[in-house]
Amino acid sequence: MTAQQGGTERPAAITSHWDRYGWLMAVVWMIFLAYPVIALLRSDASRAWIVTGWVALVVFAAVYVVGFVRGSRGGGGLGSPPVPGQWMLFAVLTVCAALSVPAEGPLALSFLPFIMSFASYGLTRAAHWVTSIVAVLMTAACIFLLPGGTSYFALLVVVMLLGVVNTVSTWLIIRSAQAERLGLELATSEGREALARDVHDLIGHSLTVVQLKSQLAARLIDSDPERAKTELAAITALTAEALAAARATVAGARSTTLGEQLASSGEALAAGGVTLQVRGAPDALSPAQELTASWILREATTNVLRHSAARQARVTVSPGRLVIEDDGRGLDEGQTAAAESSGIRGMRERAAAAGAAFRIGPAAEAGTRVEVRW
Repeated sequence: MTAQQGGTERPAAITSHWDRYGWLMAVVWMIFLAYPVIALLRSDASRAWIVTGWVALVVFAAVYVVGFVRGSRGGGGLGSPPVPGQWMLFAVLTVCAALSVPAEGPLALSFLPFIMSFASYGLTRAAHWVTSIVAVLMTAACIFLLPGGTSYFALLVVVMLLGVVNTVSTWLIIRSAQAERLGLELATSEGREALARDVHDLIGHSLTVVQLKSQLAARLIDSDPERAKTELAAITALTAEALAAARATVAGARSTTLGEQLASSGEALAAGGVTLQVRGAPDALSPAQELTASWILREATTNVLRHSAARQARVTVSPGRLVIEDDGRGLDEGQTAAAESSGIRGMRERAAAAGAAFRIGPAAEAGTRVEVRW
């Protein structure tokens, strides 16, 4: 990326320390190319092959560093498709190592650890296995088939150990990346479920109140037009509030206090002909508990209006505890099964997410009792 300044282009600033200094991780291993250097200095091969060996060594080092930096910045390899051009660089590394053999002899095997690592971290999993196996077989063949090859046995140990280390480390890196992706997918799924639950609670509650007020306005439109107008105005205000709340929830900014929800529930229940009695104060709960309690109260209010046919409801707030009761007909088996699929399940999930126990059942005398306890 470039930026214009005074009619010329300048490179965009590098913001990552890894982008700025990551090449050092490749350069630091160049010390192990000392063996090919020593081999070239002691070589008895023709001048042409020695010159070829020096050129191949320089090109190998440059290509290895460039490929390492391109791979680290581009994010290729290790379970992801290689960065474009990495296969060509891998081929150049292989050719350079092969061209070094006439001048360096068995010490040209010193290029193998670099080629193995390049394939393991910058290419595909298949390339890692093929390169590692071929490197071990080539080193073993040189040791057991060439005269004096046993003096290079330590190199075989290094190649085998490197193959094991590369296998384990790349496997761990790939598994870690897979775990991160799985965690992200799970968090996204949970976020979607939470968003759907929030929207359900908001819209379900608001539409229930709108329905009740609409029915009331329809009954009053002939006998009491002024009261009907008041109810219609309330419906307009309520729909606007519900729309704003839904937008805020989608944006992740919705936060209703328990005091606000008690007032809202009182108005909603009153519109449905239900009297609400409140015992205790919202500040008896902690802010985190209060947030969960407000959502559960909203859903419980909706259920009272929709299903209970109650005339009275009572909310009790005490330290670590919220209880909502009504004197309606209670939950029979059919209603419980239907409600559990949405409203009650939503309340249960919210309580569990907040570390609270959730109970729903018959009230002491009649109706339904909902309790949340931390």
